[in-house]
Amino acid sequence: MYDHSEVQDRAEGHVRGSVLRPPLTLELLATPGKVREVRREIRAYAAEPCADLELCVSELLTNVIRHLGEGVPVTVRVSRTRDRTRLEVTDPDPRALPVLCRTSDENDESGRGLALLDALSLRWGVDQWPGRKTVWCELR
Repeated sequence: MYDHSEVQDRAEGHVRGSVLRPPLTLELLATPGKVREVRREIRAYAAEPCADLELCVSELLTNVIRHLGEGVPVTVRVSRTRDRTRLEVTDPDPRALPVLCRTSDENDESGRGLALLDALSLRWGVDQWPGRKTVWCELR
């Protein structure tokens, strides 16, 4: 006989007795001041130390500000499973793709953001659609 209880638990946000939180979704205009606020929101959502996650969201939001400009509308989404946390930052420019530069000079003031993201995450990537893109990463 098939046990439907686990399917029902998953539909209600539970996995074998442990509650999975719904994703955190933040819609905002990307500005330097908002980076700090988003980190605070993520820290509250995680309810545990999450320095790597905070660093990744800071780097992704800073890239939006640097390459698309201040005030660009973005959506930040954080979701958790039992063993991973996924961070997504969606912006309205599908053409401005992130590029991983592995040859930053130690005196460079920028250019390390994606290298940090690459080092901290299990994997990362970009999903493109007409009129938007999402840069995402997954962490333990």
